[in-house]
Amino acid sequence: MTAPTGDWTTGTIIELDHPTDRLVRLRLHVDDRVDHLPGQHYVVRLRAPDGYTAQRSYSIASDPDDPLLELMVECLPGGEVSGHLHDVAEVGDVLELRGPIGGWFVWEGDVPAICVAGGSGVVPIVAMARYARRLGLQDRLRVVVVARTWEELPYAAELQRYGAFIALTRENLTDRVAAPPYHDELAPYLDGVERAYVCGSVGFASYATRLLEESGIPADTIRVEQFGESG
Repeated sequence: MTAPTGDWTTGTIIELDHPTDRLVRLRLHVDDRVDHLPGQHYVVRLRAPDGYTAQRSYSIASDPDDPLLELMVECLPGGEVSGHLHDVAEVGDVLELRGPIGGWFVWEGDVPAICVAGGSGVVPIVAMARYARRLGLQDRLRVVVVARTWEELPYAAELQRYGAFIALTRENLTDRVAAPPYHDELAPYLDGVERAYVCGSVGFASYATRLLEESGIPADTIRVEQFGESG
């Protein structure tokens, strides 16, 4: 299926909350909305009175069947867009949006897959997991996530309910000692997978790709989406 791509439109913030001091969750009604695929993203553009604009891409967290568009934005140091969304935006504000965008980092349930995500890189994976749960495809999408602490992991409880393997690196989780995932922990999630998705910071993406390759996943089946320290 060809990935849908939308033009510039507007979206009204219907819900806004802060799960942590660095995150803001936005749920928007999007005018002339185009249905998205799990793994796609939107561009958010801010426009100042003098005409100056700043824009940033954010992955979609919502299931395609959700009537609202959900974004989870991490407020990064010096981030013009993320800072505004975190500190200034309010329910009722109208944002300029373009999307959905992207046709490579998407999962439609067509192949058994594993997702390995770090920190806020879990957002597009949440969309995939919600899609898989709604359609009863959890056995075709395995999820492994890594974060420093439970508090810093977006959607932590939802991912745990989904059945994701969660590795915390700065605190213990039940009887698991803080550490990145080990190869033997990853192995049960790899049986029969035909594609892998990696999402996170540049450093995390490099680590996760290497971990998958060392665990026997062919490099040409790994799809990577990474982000840097801007926003």
